[in-house]
Amino acid sequence: MPQAASAPELARYADAVTTPWLNPAEERAWRALQLLQLRLEAEMARDLQRSSDLTYAEYLVLVALTGAERDALRLHELATMLSWETSRTSHQVARMTRRGLLDRRTSAQDRRGCEVSATDRGRAAIEAAAPAHLAAVRRLFFDHLSADEVAAIGDAAAKVLEATDPPGDLHHVG
Repeated sequence: MPQAASAPELARYADAVTTPWLNPAEERAWRALQLLQLRLEAEMARDLQRSSDLTYAEYLVLVALTGAERDALRLHELATMLSWETSRTSHQVARMTRRGLLDRRTSAQDRRGCEVSATDRGRAAIEAAAPAHLAAVRRLFFDHLSADEVAAIGDAAAKVLEATDPPGDLHHVG
């Protein structure tokens, strides 16, 4: 005899049954946004590999660390800023530490966590990569938009991020 569905399973089923499908305009916008994100990330990754010795993930980590208010971030703060899992962040930090781009040390605050900061080599790498990266951002994105469109995208993104950010989230980089 089959087991009865649990309350969470029933709730998910009820949500699936009552959630309306996307209308054509919503579906077009959603699919375009997904494709845009994938294409931009792929292009940015290729461009960074051509113009620097940083990967896109390394660039994002260095942007977060060099833009932080203090010289170091706790690993979980960095993960939150990047919207990454802590394990992914930890592996990325380990690779970048081996390359001499980051320094990882025990937290001075409580000795349980670790703090991460950019080394001089990491700071030099992002400073060298930034001009070509910003030129690619302009070429791939901003050069195709009017000032009104840029403002509308910024407003819409801020609204969605505000609704989806977990409590205590710092900010996102990209």
